[in-house]
Amino acid sequence: MFDTAHIDDAVAWRRDFHRHPELAFEEHRTSDRIAELLSGWGWRVHRRLAGTGVVAQMGEGAPCIGLRADIDALPITEASGVAHASTYAGKMHACGHDGHTAMLLLAARQIAQEGVARGTVTLIFQPAEENEGGARVMIEEGLLRDFPLDSIYAIHNWPGLAPGRLVARDDKMMAAFAVFDIEIAGQGGHGAMPEQSDGVILAASSIAAALQDIPARAISPLEPAVLSVTQIHAGSTYNVCPDRAVISGTARWFDASSGDVLEDRLHQISRSVAEAQGCNARIDYQRRYPATINAAPQAALARQVAQDMGLDTTTAHPSMASEDFAFMLEEVPGAYLWLGTARAGENPGLHSPKFDFNDAVLPVGAEFWVRLVRHSLAG
Repeated sequence: MFDTAHIDDAVAWRRDFHRHPELAFEEHRTSDRIAELLSGWGWRVHRRLAGTGVVAQMGEGAPCIGLRADIDALPITEASGVAHASTYAGKMHACGHDGHTAMLLLAARQIAQEGVARGTVTLIFQPAEENEGGARVMIEEGLLRDFPLDSIYAIHNWPGLAPGRLVARDDKMMAAFAVFDIEIAGQGGHGAMPEQSDGVILAASSIAAALQDIPARAISPLEPAVLSVTQIHAGSTYNVCPDRAVISGTARWFDASSGDVLEDRLHQISRSVAEAQGCNARIDYQRRYPATINAAPQAALARQVAQDMGLDTTTAHPSMASEDFAFMLEEVPGAYLWLGTARAGENPGLHSPKFDFNDAVLPVGAEFWVRLVRHSLAG
């Protein structure tokens, strides 16, 4: 479908984005480059939703299909050793959003060359997928009001799947998630006289251990749920019992009632254990993203298109990781897809400082987008 020169261009775009990663809502250079390319191919380009978002359209009227790519990077110091490694200290594309962007751009060029005879194609280049909810912000600022859609799709590269595989489940794809910070406060004192202090450290360690039992003891084993303590900060020297400790972590679930149980039990355990040690617990619990749930008709269409390409569409288990494309799927029927990108030999996973997108799948993902558009807008 794509000539060698166009594929080479896509690889060059991807590696340029990789060299210049930008964090949530700071993707100004990335956004400018995307807009420049799309405008040059004849797309109607709209800027500034969520600050750095880019929306581009071609065609008129119904049906309207939306294709989304995320464009932000992560605050990670790169250790991949590749020639196109990040040139920005402490920032890297460790999740493959550079590849998602280049893949959609390669498809956009082909769609522009073919033209859109019926319906409307809307491309959404979304900022701030990592933790900050750029999809939610785009919707709040009028994305779906100004660019109404009948269906919407997104692809994420998946290093755990072999190239040539595409997964489009009919229902659950990615979990909902929350983050929490629990501050334990009490009387500090000399480490040689712990009886004169409150048990801040003991409370924090007991809470950390008890929280991670919640999914096993309070939620059915048939319902996926995760609660992970990922940080504990307390103390500054050997001989001082601190007066403060902070526990941080994340919760994941699919069923809404499981999410409620995780939150309620976290509050109960944290407060009661802290009180038992003479301390107070202050809890900041924030639900960030809902679960990513595919609509069955759109997932079936994605599998059909992939099968027509010769891709393996064998199903896989859902992931307890999370994705803010969930906000878009709450508003528009659509599907979130995993595209296999595993490499031979060492295969660093997503968010690894050694991760690098597999350029060999750029034309595969782009061809899928082009075929999906053709099928969706066929008369």
